[in-house]
Amino acid sequence: MTDDYNYTHGDASGGDSRSRRILTDISSRTWEHSADRAALAALRKLPMFDQVLRALFGIFGEKPIRLAFQANAVRVGPNQFPRIWMLYCDMCETLDAPERYPLFVSQNPVVNAGAYGMKEPFIILNSGTLELLTDRQVSYVLGHELGHVMSDHVLYRTMTQLLIQLAGLGFPIVGLAARAILVGLLEWSRKSELSADRAGLLAIQDPDVVMTGMLKMAGGGADDETSLPEFIQQAEEYRESGDLADQVFKVLNLLGQTHPFWVLRLSELRSWIEEGEYDRVLRGEYQRRGEPDPAYREDVAEAANAYKEGARDLLDQVAGAARRVGGSFMDSFRK
Repeated sequence: MTDDYNYTHGDASGGDSRSRRILTDISSRTWEHSADRAALAALRKLPMFDQVLRALFGIFGEKPIRLAFQANAVRVGPNQFPRIWMLYCDMCETLDAPERYPLFVSQNPVVNAGAYGMKEPFIILNSGTLELLTDRQVSYVLGHELGHVMSDHVLYRTMTQLLIQLAGLGFPIVGLAARAILVGLLEWSRKSELSADRAGLLAIQDPDVVMTGMLKMAGGGADDETSLPEFIQQAEEYRESGDLADQVFKVLNLLGQTHPFWVLRLSELRSWIEEGEYDRVLRGEYQRRGEPDPAYREDVAEAANAYKEGARDLLDQVAGAARRVGGSFMDSFRK
């Protein structure tokens, strides 16, 4: 690859004078975790996945989905949350995003953000995130959500949220088959966060900012009362400690979650940096949009290695259980 990236200087927040590299025409495959792609491939093989997807499309259209998510939010722009708008534009520029997707701030104390939509993606940023994080940490969150959009995660993330809500309400469509699909969606959702974390890092290009942001989102607290080195040590201890029973309980603790635990996310991101992949991208050695994807078997081998070395939540067992539930459901229906 040639080093054809450009440079931009400074930061909209005024908090950093170092150069950021504009990652011109970067392909989302550059930051996508192989376990993300493997989990999505397994999800698409679940019985009745297409039927449930079509049913959700039949019940909900694009416009109602947008209205439901945006009803209690304010759209960000040059004259509405102008500081956040500047941060967002910087992140869009760095990742060379195809467009500036609609961004909204919602009055919600939970420190979180999300990228949603079916055909027209948009991003929601909770007000609690703005209260806890610095501008540069908010920029990381915005880059993270841009990563979800550019990786085409938004449809399945929206499906996940819809199924969670419908399951809580006892809606008829959420029977055994749909619940099995929800298990698969949650597994994929956790893996997709690992990809978006990398995108957020590439957008802000400061590992310490990203990891201190993760620390604050894990436990709250101000910068002067927390220690990043100790949080990193905690993450490594969690990942390496415990016998087989401990590993099983770690998996069970994750099953109902849409996101991996912060300590695991930090460890995964540090591994990506230590392997040299982050620096390689900043040198301009990354896949461009429009370039052919790697051979399919190379992709499968990479995903298999990722599950062996890094991912510890037993996707095969979860997917197998989901398939069995779906098969039992269909057998009962036929009877």
